[in-house]
Amino acid sequence: MKKEQIGGVASAIGAFTLWGFLPIYWKLIQQVPALEILAHRIVWCLLFMGLVLFATRRIRSFRQETLIIVGQRKRFLGLISAAVILSLNWLIYIWAVNNNHIVETSLGYYINPLISVFLGVFVLKERLTLWQTVAVVLAGLGVLNLTVNFGTFPWIAVSLAVSFGLYGLAKKILNIGALTSIMLETSLMTPLALVYLSYLQQKGTGTFDCSQPVLAGLLIGAGIVTAMPMVLFSNSAIQISLTMLGFIQYLSPTIALFVGVFLYHEPFSLTHLVSFSLIWLALTIFSLSQTKAFAHVEATVMRVLTKGKQ
Repeated sequence: MKKEQIGGVASAIGAFTLWGFLPIYWKLIQQVPALEILAHRIVWCLLFMGLVLFATRRIRSFRQETLIIVGQRKRFLGLISAAVILSLNWLIYIWAVNNNHIVETSLGYYINPLISVFLGVFVLKERLTLWQTVAVVLAGLGVLNLTVNFGTFPWIAVSLAVSFGLYGLAKKILNIGALTSIMLETSLMTPLALVYLSYLQQKGTGTFDCSQPVLAGLLIGAGIVTAMPMVLFSNSAIQISLTMLGFIQYLSPTIALFVGVFLYHEPFSLTHLVSFSLIWLALTIFSLSQTKAFAHVEATVMRVLTKGKQ
């Protein structure tokens, strides 16, 4: 493995590890309403990303790319849509974590890659391979098992998976660099966030108070813990293959699952185990389906099926 690839793998592991442990951070400020945390997250993330762009001397390239995007109406509207979808994803995630649904958020991010495949088929008209079809069906059975046994649809998991899938789809269509994208998305949402925070402060219900320096520091830090994994992820995406990145991404929901079950003692029943096992099997098949060995097996199966119809 080349030196750059080692650096890319390290960055990817760092990014997904930080994302995996992120629930612990939100738990530290769970006394703050989710919408207020989101507003702080957006504002402070923008400021921190500005510092990152300045430190890496990318201000000029950022400005140039921004002018191009703003000048293209469809891309700019697409960027606004991506910013709204990402904000909604963040809000659902923060609320879920602070209302003891970390296990379900983990489920959502396990499902996410398969939702992305589903969107690719129906929006981008991509074709599913045999093994990808099997993976999607297994994941569907996992969600159905939870719904039937608990009597409620796992809306948190599905909402997170669908919103992040739509965000990924928007990013694919827009084709904007990761750093520029997160900077522009937070820039678009910051005015609304500032208006909301100002309203809370004037009303006297805002929690950002200098008399509580620890809490204020944690709210400011929400921007840093948001931006840092994004920077690491951006670095890794350039240096390693998407296949390798795809394998590493499962580190995040796995860590979150362990955090939810063993640190915060959220329930993990036999029903959860069956559903998660179906989804883990689906993800294994999905990941392996991108290898040459599985492609060869699929070609053999399709030949046999074709001969059987003749």
